[in-house]
Amino acid sequence: MEAAVASLADRGLGAVSVRDVARRAGVSPGLVRHHFGGFGQLLIEAYRSVTSRVDAQIDAALAAAGEDPQARFDAFLEASFSPAIVDRDLLSAWLGFWGLVRTDAAAAAVHAETFAAYRARLEGLLAGLGVAEPRLAALGLSALLDGLWLELCLDPATFTPDEAVRLARHWAACYTSV
Repeated sequence: MEAAVASLADRGLGAVSVRDVARRAGVSPGLVRHHFGGFGQLLIEAYRSVTSRVDAQIDAALAAAGEDPQARFDAFLEASFSPAIVDRDLLSAWLGFWGLVRTDAAAAAVHAETFAAYRARLEGLLAGLGVAEPRLAALGLSALLDGLWLELCLDPATFTPDEAVRLARHWAACYTSV
């Protein structure tokens, strides 16, 4: 998985190859195909793996925050802009995965599943804050977070992760008072 993610981050979806992934993993290309049934399936499993790592970061932050809704929401935001997530290699791999989603039905299904779980988590956090329309708020906040994350990965000099967290908190506060 790590070799697939690294290759995707370094080379992009158009240039990633089973040979490169196998070389990075220290195995034969045939073993990669045998174990995963095909290169596309390896990339899909790598997508799941990356999503699981991001979820684990957020899960740990939420667990440490306890049960207070505001503390949990703040922990979610802070984890979303932590160094493990605001990472250029992660962005590069993610862009490759998004490209795969456009062309592969199985990848699209994984994306739909993982994004639904992400939105559900965000909806729950926002509902805990008393947001009247948590589904719509989660969609809007998700778009804001994605945009901030993308810009931080592309040019970390634009603003700081702390500023991104403050902006997201402000957005949520405005949404709850409308």
